Amino acid sequence: MNAARAGAATTRDDGEAEHVSGGAQEVEERPAEASGPEASGTEASGPEASGPEKRATRSRRWRGLAAGVLAVALIAAGTAMFVRGQQMRDTPATANRALTDTAATDRVTGDVSSALATVFSYAPGTTAATKTAARRLLAARALQQYAALFGQVEKQAADQELTLTTHVVRAGVTRLTGDSAHLLVFLDQVYEREGKTATTAAAQLSVTARQQHGVWQIVDITSR
Repeated sequence: MNAARAGAATTRDDGEAEHVSGGAQEVEERPAEASGPEASGTEASGPEASGPEKRATRSRRWRGLAAGVLAVALIAAGTAMFVRGQQMRDTPATANRALTDTAATDRVTGDVSSALATVFSYAPGTTAATKTAARRLLAARALQQYAALFGQVEKQAADQELTLTTHVVRAGVTRLTGDSAHLLVFLDQVYEREGKTATTAAAQLSVTARQQHGVWQIVDITSR
C-alpha cells in the first residue's frame, strides 16, 4: 500500500518531473521559435535600409530631368531671342537705308534731282538734246510716258518758242532698299514765251528710281 503510494508518488513525481522537463523544453524551444520573427524582422529591415537609396536614386533622376528641362528651356529662349532679333533686323524700318545710309540717300537724291531738271527743261533749239538725255536718264514706264508726250512738247516749243526751265525745290527719299528708291519731289517750273511774261508753276511728283551700273535712273513718275 505504501509501496503503491510510493510508486504512485514516484510516478506522479516522475510525471511532474517529465511535465516540468517538458515545460522547460518548451520554454527552451520558444526562444528558438521567437527567433523567427526576429530574423524576419531583420529581413524586413532591408526595405527600410533601401529607402534612402531609393530616395537618392529618385532625387538624382529628378535632378537629371530638371537639368534636361532647363537645357530645353534655355535653347528655346535662345532660339526665340535669335528669331526675334532677326525679325527686328528684317523689319521695313530697319531695311530702309534712307534712315541709316546718308551717303546713299544723298547720291540718289542728287541723281534724281539732276535727271528731273534735265528732262523737264528745254528750249526751241534744245529739244533734240533733251530727248537724247531722257533716253539715258529714264527707263521702263517713265521713258515710255515721256516719249509719248514729248512729241507734243517738241512741236509746241518750236511753234510757240516756248522755253521751260525746271528747278528742284526739295527732294526727299522716303524709301531706299537695295537698288530701288522712292522719292517725293517738289518742283518749280518757269514757262517763258517770246514776248510774254514768264509764269511759274509748282509741281509735286512721286518718283521711283532704280540703280543701273552705279547710276540712278527714273523708272516711274506720278504727279501728285
